[in-house]
Amino acid sequence: MVAGWRRGGSGAGADSGGHYLTVLITRSGAPAATVIMSTAAVLMILQLFAAAAGAPGGGVLLHVESHQVVLDNGVVQVWVSKPQGQITAVRYGDDPGNLLHFTGRSATGVMNSGGYWDLIWNFPGPGRPEGMTDVLDGTEFEVVSWSEEQVEVSFRSTYDPSRQDSVRLNVDKRLVMLRGSSGFYCYAILEHASEWPALNVSQVRLAFKLNPTRFNYMAVSDGIQRYMPAAADRDAPRGTPLAYQEAVLLVNASEPRFTGEVDDKYQYSLDNKDNHVHGWIAAAGDATTVPMGFWIITPSNEFKSGGPTKRELTSHIGPTSVTMFLGTHYVGDDIVAKINAGEQWKKVLGPMFIYLNSSPNPNPKRGDFQFHDMWKDAKAQAKAEVSKWPYSFPVSPDFHKAVERGSVTGRLLVRDRYVSGNDMPARLAYVGLAAPGQPGSWATESKGYQFWTRVWASNGSFAIGDVRAGEYNLYGWVPGFLGDYMYGTTITVASCNNVSLGDLVFEPPRSGRTLWEIGVPDRSAAEFFIPVPNPRNVNKLFLTKDRYRQYGLWERYADLYPAGDPIFTVGESHHSKDWFFAHVTRHVGTDEEASTARHIRFDLASVVTHGIYTLRVALSAAHYSRLELRVNGAPAAAGDRQSAPSMGLFMTPKFGDSNAIARHAEHGTWRSFEFKIEGRLLAVGENNINITQARAFNKFLGVMYDYLRLEAPGSHATSMNIWSWFVILFQCTTGALLFL
Repeated sequence: MVAGWRRGGSGAGADSGGHYLTVLITRSGAPAATVIMSTAAVLMILQLFAAAAGAPGGGVLLHVESHQVVLDNGVVQVWVSKPQGQITAVRYGDDPGNLLHFTGRSATGVMNSGGYWDLIWNFPGPGRPEGMTDVLDGTEFEVVSWSEEQVEVSFRSTYDPSRQDSVRLNVDKRLVMLRGSSGFYCYAILEHASEWPALNVSQVRLAFKLNPTRFNYMAVSDGIQRYMPAAADRDAPRGTPLAYQEAVLLVNASEPRFTGEVDDKYQYSLDNKDNHVHGWIAAAGDATTVPMGFWIITPSNEFKSGGPTKRELTSHIGPTSVTMFLGTHYVGDDIVAKINAGEQWKKVLGPMFIYLNSSPNPNPKRGDFQFHDMWKDAKAQAKAEVSKWPYSFPVSPDFHKAVERGSVTGRLLVRDRYVSGNDMPARLAYVGLAAPGQPGSWATESKGYQFWTRVWASNGSFAIGDVRAGEYNLYGWVPGFLGDYMYGTTITVASCNNVSLGDLVFEPPRSGRTLWEIGVPDRSAAEFFIPVPNPRNVNKLFLTKDRYRQYGLWERYADLYPAGDPIFTVGESHHSKDWFFAHVTRHVGTDEEASTARHIRFDLASVVTHGIYTLRVALSAAHYSRLELRVNGAPAAAGDRQSAPSMGLFMTPKFGDSNAIARHAEHGTWRSFEFKIEGRLLAVGENNINITQARAFNKFLGVMYDYLRLEAPGSHATSMNIWSWFVILFQCTTGALLFL
């Protein structure tokens, strides 16, 4: 509300006559704030206030005060600190309470309450500080657009070379509110100029800490929903830390129903492709309040790193909800955004939609049913937001609108002559555009944009729409087949233009016919044997589903196999019962771990002595591992001994940094190895292959398998016969198959 104004002299912000107005803006119960605006801007504001006062619904109002701004569309009100850009309060409808938990900064100056952006970065090279956190405080505030229909505000910060620890980026945080919308939008623009020094960015996120006295029911997906314990239950004496700080055993929870459970935020993580909406529901506190939901909706994953299978945090105890735009979880340092000195780089993150809803039938007698109604509504809203992408309302020219985007179409076929004499449509394949690189590099790419789709058409055709103009490679992978596809030619996407690639052929790695296989090539270890958790360390939500999300499963291997490692007999054993999903260490002492091995026993009816057999080992995750493979009693590696293929000894280099075993996932970053075995090392009749995970200095070291296959020496492939069809149709349920 404009309380008054006075004319000043010439200068910045002056009107066309060389004058400006100093505007006093007040809000009931708050001190007046002074803002310098041009005469034209003030007249526009007066007109807007007059129009808003008489317009149905009131339009969108913006209150600019000395240290904060308030956006209000009559449905949602948002308070933001000025010029920092931290969201300090959110109110919904007629509810008078703040939906956020805002206490300001911690004793160390870190922002960990309300709604905020933060970034973790470091200087490149050894001997420099690591893991520096910047909360991206703005130093300049600007009203970007202001009308009845929309308000967009900006909180900018500029890289300051005089500050040694200043993050080497320009940051522009935006908040948008639309008329009648039951929520608000957040996005940010990060920029590195060509004259600036290098930096590494390992995490960028948008986080919301919600009111703990209100929100106690969390929903992440259809199958991951539950009442949650209080954050204070994690602290002593109510909680006891387990093997790492994120995992806590609740020994005396404030609500007895939670006592005996493990709480760990990683248990609620999701792949990007599955993360559309998540958040919290606040139960009705009394007769004056109704149940309401606070949701983070992701309308597109184009701005997230690591592609569709990148797993990340969602909502967890706090109550907390986060959007991870970039993070090393489940991948490791390979996905760190390394921005070089002299590199011009810019990326738009978002917009994300923060959606608020309430129960359409706030009847306490309906209990959890009204929560399910709110979740259903949130999913419907997420679907609606996806249909609007790319949004038309962001004012920043860095966000490309629909008319600035293009598309790519084509048809993907699979050519494996040991499966079929004809090229097969790559139905259910994942196909996407990402920065030019190598096959599979999309999984660790973090500086550019990615655009993915699923091949649903029975003929293998696909269409990737709304692609930002630029240069890309086309990548893909096909469930049921090994390997990564990449179209070798760089694709240039232009505005309002479609690139038609025609028929593309993916030839999965293959040297000969399949002799036997273990598992299913789907980039997940979920089909293998996942043990029942220790009853002292359970999350009740995952007792009958997604059991890999339980805490401490790495310790169950030694419980189940205390005397030694089991033997997997091809043709008799089954991967869902006899192949432990994670190749972990064995706890043998107070602080001691030992390596373990996988023993594979199989028969061969004949052997091509001078031929080369190929063992393919695909892994769905790995953490600081090294595999040692021995064929038919080959000597184990000792000292500095390296691979000796002629003796039947193979060793991989050290690899992996996903920590997926500790973080309760069935996959991290996919990779595969190929071992060439001379036929003279094999025998007619019984054979044995031992695979040892050789590194054991930590209980979380190990790998997860995706798929193993032994191939005969190469020969002319034939058309697929009836038995091959049987294999394809039933490979998901038959365990290790022996091919005759």
